[in-house]
This record gives sequence, C-alpha cells and structure tokens, in this order.
Amino acid sequence: MKRPTKEEISALPLYQGVALTDITIVETEQDAKRAFGILKQEVCVGFDTESKPIFQKGQVSPGPSLIQLATESQGFLFPTRFQAALAVAKLLLTDTTIQKIGFGLKDDKRELKSKLNIDIANTLDLSIKLKQMVGEKNSIGARAAVAMVLQQRLGKGAQKSNWGAYPLKESQILYAANDAHSALRTYKALELL
Repeated sequence: MKRPTKEEISALPLYQGVALTDITIVETEQDAKRAFGILKQEVCVGFDTESKPIFQKGQVSPGPSLIQLATESQGFLFPTRFQAALAVAKLLLTDTTIQKIGFGLKDDKRELKSKLNIDIANTLDLSIKLKQMVGEKNSIGARAAVAMVLQQRLGKGAQKSNWGAYPLKESQILYAANDAHSALRTYKALELL
C-alpha cells in the first residue's frame, strides 16, 4: 500500500458514503435524543469537525461550528449553535466506551477543548496509524487514505466553505457527513487487512 499521486486519486471513482436521506442535522431536543440513542449503541464512530474558515492574518477561529459523527449507515451533524446538539455531542465525545475515529485529530481535539470545553476521549487518528503502517514520513490525510484503502476519491468541494453560516447547503451536509463516514469505513477496511 502506497500513497497515490494526485493524478491517481483523480482517476478513482467518487466516494459513495451516506446519502442525504441518511443524514440527521441535530437541532432540537428530539433530534438530540434520537441521535444519542443510536450513537450510544456504537463501539466506534467516524468523527470530524468543521470550523468557519479564517481568511485574514491575525483573525482567531471561533472554534468548531459543526461536529460530525457517523455510523456505517448514518451521519449525524451537530451544529454547535444549538444547545441540544452541543450537549449531546459533548456526552458522546467524552464517552470512553465509544471510539472516535478520524483524520488529523490533533487540531480538532485542541479546538474542542479550548473553545467548547470538550475533552474528547478514546480517539484513533488514522493519519498517524496509516503513516506508521506504510512507513511514510508525512501523515496521511483523509483524501489520500480513502484512495489508498478504499480505492475511491473523497470529494473535498465544500471543505473551504463558510461553516459558520446557517442553514447548511446540501453540498456541505454531504461533505461533512461523509468526511466522518469515510474515516469509519477506512478503519473497518484496515481491520480486514
């Protein structure tokens, strides 16, 4: 297994993750209870966060605008602007019985702790795991990992969009849910190797 080139990644089929109909945006108490009931049963979930991008030198990030968690069949988006969403996300992220799997988690962990006072527990950073597995000098991000392990191309079109704006656009919803979903799928595929 080796890191693919940008050209090799471009030639791969697009990652097919969760569909829009399988994504829940947690806004209300009812949404939060439903999401908690489903996610609490999981042993491991895909995880990521999105923050409003900073375009000017000296500006400080307000912290994560969105927390994403995914099971093998569903994506859950927790906009941090909603108290019910933030409260349940915090319960899940600090739960030591659920492993949170993602890519490049160092910044996510720091931002969650410093901006939202969430001390995430039981994480696995696939960037580090894959780097060690293949003997790479540099860490391996989500796009390269999905290409290497799943032989698919992870779309990154909404990556630099304004995550502080609400409501989210359809492209943002799909991008965010599938970033978390692809981490879980990559992990599951690695377990089979």
